[in-house]
Amino acid sequence: MQVRVANVRKEFDRFPALHDVSLDIVSGELIALLGPSGSGKTTLLRLIAGLEVPTSGQIFFGDTDASEWTVQQRNIGFVFQHYALFRHMTVLENVAFGLKVRPRSTRPLAAEIRRRALELLDLVQLSGLEKRYPNQLSGGQRQRVALARALAIEPAVLLLDEPFGALDAQVRRELRKWLREIHDRTGHTTVFVTHDQEEALELSDRLCVMSQGRVEQVGSPDNVYDQPESPFVFGFIGESSQLPVTSVEGGLQFAGQPIGVRASGPVSDNARLFFRPHDIELVEAGPALVGTLSASRRVGGTRRVELALDGGHHAEIDLPFDHPATAHSRIAFRPRRWQLFAPTT
Repeated sequence: MQVRVANVRKEFDRFPALHDVSLDIVSGELIALLGPSGSGKTTLLRLIAGLEVPTSGQIFFGDTDASEWTVQQRNIGFVFQHYALFRHMTVLENVAFGLKVRPRSTRPLAAEIRRRALELLDLVQLSGLEKRYPNQLSGGQRQRVALARALAIEPAVLLLDEPFGALDAQVRRELRKWLREIHDRTGHTTVFVTHDQEEALELSDRLCVMSQGRVEQVGSPDNVYDQPESPFVFGFIGESSQLPVTSVEGGLQFAGQPIGVRASGPVSDNARLFFRPHDIELVEAGPALVGTLSASRRVGGTRRVELALDGGHHAEIDLPFDHPATAHSRIAFRPRRWQLFAPTT
C-alpha cells in the first residue's frame, strides 16, 4: 500500500507539532522516521495510523484520501515500544486477538484463526511458546509476539513506534536483523519511528530525517549519510565536527591560517566546515588543521581523539589504535571528505 502525506500541519492547542509536511511512502518499503525528541516523528506516525486528525493537509492510502478514515478503516498494524500485550491472554490468544474481534462478516473461522496465529508464531520464531503468558517471556520475545499480533490482521501498513527502545543493546541488534528479514519475507509497507541513527541506517530502505516538525531530508541511508543537505542532518547522522572557515582565493582558512583544502565554488561569510572523524588524513608538513590532544577513547579498532584548536574550538578525529600520540601531543590533519554550509539564521 502506497501512503502519501500531503502538506500536513498538526497543531495541539495552537502549538504546531508539524509544519507543512509532505512525504511519499512507496508500497512495500521500510522507511524510518528519524529525529530527536520533539521532532514530530511520532505525531506523523499517529496521523498515518488515524490516531490523530490533521489540522490541515491530507493523507492518502493509494489514490484515496484517507484523512478522515478511522484506524479500522485504514487496516493498520501497530507495534508499540512497551509491547501492549494482554497479560491475561496466552501468546496464541494475543496473536489471534485482532482476528477474533473482527465483525462476524469478515471474521475467519476459529480453526483458520488458530492456523494463522500458529503460522505467525513460527514466522517470528516462537513456535512451542503459544501457551505461555507475556510475563513468562523475555522482552525480545514479547516484542516478537507484538509484531506477530500486528501481522495477523494482514495490515495494509505496518507502523512501529520505537519498538526496541525498552530492550538492551544486544537484544536490539539481534531484533533489528530479524525484523529486516521478516520485512523482506512479508513485503509489508512499514513505517518505523526511531531516534537511534544506527538502527535507522541498518534497517531502512529510506530515511526521513525530521527536526522541529519539519522534514529535513529523505533518501537512502547511504545518500543521507554521505550527502547531508543541511547542518542539522550532518550533525545528527553519525559523528561530526564543525569549524568556522573563510575563503581566500578559493582556499579555506581557519583562524586566519590555510588548511590545505580548496572550495569548488563561492563560500559565504562565516561558513562552517563539517567533516567526520574517519574522513581525515594525517599530515606532517604543509597547510593543515593543528590541534592538541585533550581526550581519547577507543572506538572499535581505532582511537577517537578530541583535539583543542585555536579560538576554543574542538574537533574529533580517528587515529590508528597504535598511533603514538599521547596527551598534549600536537596533531596536524586535513579533512578528505567535507561539506560547507552557510550559517543558519
